Amino acid sequence: MDRAKPFEIPKREVWEAFKSVRANRGAAGVDGQSIEAFEADLEDNLYKLWNRLSSGSYFPLPVRRVDIPKGEGKTRPLGIPTVADRIAQMVVKRYLEPLVEPIFHEDSYGYRPGKSALDAVGVARQRCWRTDWVLDLDIKSFFDSIDRDKLMAAVRKHTDCRWVLLYIERWLRAPMQMADGSLVEREKGTPQGGVISPLLANLFLHYAFDVWMRRNHPDIAFERYADDAICHCRSEAQAVALRASLEKRFAECGLALHPEKTKIVYCKDDDRAGNYPNQSFDFLGYTFRPRRVKRRDGKLGVSFTPAIGNKALRRIRQTVRRWAFHRHSEWSLEGLAERINPAMRGWINYYGRFNRSALLPIYNHVDDRLARWANWKFKSFKRSRVQAYAWLRRIKRKQPGLFTHWHFYRMLGQTMGAV
Repeated sequence: MDRAKPFEIPKREVWEAFKSVRANRGAAGVDGQSIEAFEADLEDNLYKLWNRLSSGSYFPLPVRRVDIPKGEGKTRPLGIPTVADRIAQMVVKRYLEPLVEPIFHEDSYGYRPGKSALDAVGVARQRCWRTDWVLDLDIKSFFDSIDRDKLMAAVRKHTDCRWVLLYIERWLRAPMQMADGSLVEREKGTPQGGVISPLLANLFLHYAFDVWMRRNHPDIAFERYADDAICHCRSEAQAVALRASLEKRFAECGLALHPEKTKIVYCKDDDRAGNYPNQSFDFLGYTFRPRRVKRRDGKLGVSFTPAIGNKALRRIRQTVRRWAFHRHSEWSLEGLAERINPAMRGWINYYGRFNRSALLPIYNHVDDRLARWANWKFKSFKRSRVQAYAWLRRIKRKQPGLFTHWHFYRMLGQTMGAV
């Protein structure tokens, strides 16, 4: 009976796709079904999905729009597919990714096996030391602007598998369900939030940008993470010419550079004279700019290097404030550490890779919130933050590993911050 189905999709592939989706977690889609609810009747749900995929009767539900904050009062729209649709997308991704991954450019870092955002930041750091100028690219509303026909043409370059092509087209055409329940048809783009979207975006930009750069500007190095890209130029004139050339190229592909956010930056350091207006740029949460550093000979100098950016610092502070320690005087200090440490480890592992000392404001901010918590928990402090800090310092001496960030104070040769 299974042999009569038009598409040969192994049941094992649906099971492996489910395991990947479960590991990534994620919110419910328009049907309100969580991963836990899907898993409650797992065998039947997976069989029904496999049956629909194999028979060609699978149609995705609308994607649920969610607006997430991106700083400065702005939001980024995400499209959240249902759990079943995420599993179906993972089945297609598992088929398509091995076909396209080998042809991707070595300086494309986003959402690729064996590559990371920190890899891109590290390479950009080295190249900023070697070249004087950067063209910082910002593609306006990239995921919402992808030309559907051009994207499908790129997919067909690598596969003629009928069910892969069929379901990608159906996902691209699935409407968006807004917060009020209304449906909005989409004429172009692939919503951020889908399992397949990063791979499709990489494939689109591989031909729209990576291959074009290799062919037309082979002497200009770049790092691209999804739609975030940095180009390294030898001169301001070369950067200006590249920007003009890219504006034409992206227009041909149905894209546009953001006129304000795309900028030309001078990578100033001790060896580079000149006073130009733009001497910093943000890339993957890091801000690259001239900084005072200690050189190998022990002397202080200026180097163009990355460190955690102000936007990331503000976002982390907001997260720490939302934890509202002071409202939970019933918690123990050890209980607070259990809640705080996983997030701190994540921030330190990412933002501490380059110029870790720039994280000190975060460490001090967390300690300030801990002192505020101690004020509420221990009435003997009489709301004195100084007493609370003195108490925290005693704890730090006795249990230096209790909080993750306390260990890094010692590595940086710092004591706990003062109120």
